[in-house]
Amino acid sequence: MTRTWVDSDLAQMYTGGPYAWYGGRDQTRLIVTIEGREDQLAAGLTRSAGPCDAGSRVLSTAFFAELEHRFLETRPRRAYRGVMPADTPDRPEGAPVGRRIVLGLLGLGALGIVTGTALQDGLGTVLGPVELRDPTGLAGLIPSGDTFRYYSVTGGVDEPGPRDYQLAVSGLVERPGQHTLADLQAMPQTSLVRDFQCVTGWRVPEVPWVGVQLAHLLDLAGPTRDADAVRLTSFDGAYTESLTLEQARRPDVLVALQMLGAPVTHDHGGPVRLYVAPMYGYKSLKWLSGIELTQQVVPGYWEEQGYEVDGWVGASNGRSDDPTS
Repeated sequence: MTRTWVDSDLAQMYTGGPYAWYGGRDQTRLIVTIEGREDQLAAGLTRSAGPCDAGSRVLSTAFFAELEHRFLETRPRRAYRGVMPADTPDRPEGAPVGRRIVLGLLGLGALGIVTGTALQDGLGTVLGPVELRDPTGLAGLIPSGDTFRYYSVTGGVDEPGPRDYQLAVSGLVERPGQHTLADLQAMPQTSLVRDFQCVTGWRVPEVPWVGVQLAHLLDLAGPTRDADAVRLTSFDGAYTESLTLEQARRPDVLVALQMLGAPVTHDHGGPVRLYVAPMYGYKSLKWLSGIELTQQVVPGYWEEQGYEVDGWVGASNGRSDDPTS
């Protein structure tokens, strides 16, 4: 017996086999057969199903390569069909998996499981160096420690060069304008170390961020009396977010230029992205292209999909995660 957790749409698209539903309303999961289907699960890892960088929370086999001796001691044998009994043991049955088998699967693609926040909070120390040693790039799929998964609502985003980047500030302001990447780099910088919490349940602890406080850019533009909210746009042409003016002026809301000790990469939403420390990750808009002052909050892309406009960690979307700040 084996249990493998993947988001429902991934499993329906890529497993093609018997499954059983299991889980809660915000974390619907499937139990599926893995053996003989590693290529299908690898294909699934190229697709995300949620609002954060690691929306599907499927771990790459780099996870197993590093932690098999602690967390995984059996190989998948067969699917469990039907409803999972309450007394099903946490540890699946089967033959031991050796390191060579796991690393072999890494070469093929991925064999994934989904873990909860408690386990992921401890992965950073162990898996931090993995991405640097992984020529396949699969380590970038691990939603833990200091790694994030690429995710775009459009499936792909053009990558402007550093010299081409422009951040427009418009709307209800006295001084609309454009800021180049060099302009932003020359402004006062704020450093934060905060968790990045996704509304789907995973958390990347103690991520270092550096950037310009959004409040500073608002002050340069001079909001008019009618301005009471900020609408943020992405150069993917689809992703938008909004904050109240009060929220946008918090000192832990950054127009981020660096994360993890380096410039924000394109995959992580660079060269410039938003970081809203006390809110769920969907509020931290990637590929930031515009800041528009408006009279009222305009629901963004994920709010239109049913997520709350005020995405406070631990106080919204029906979740009870610990606040990040």
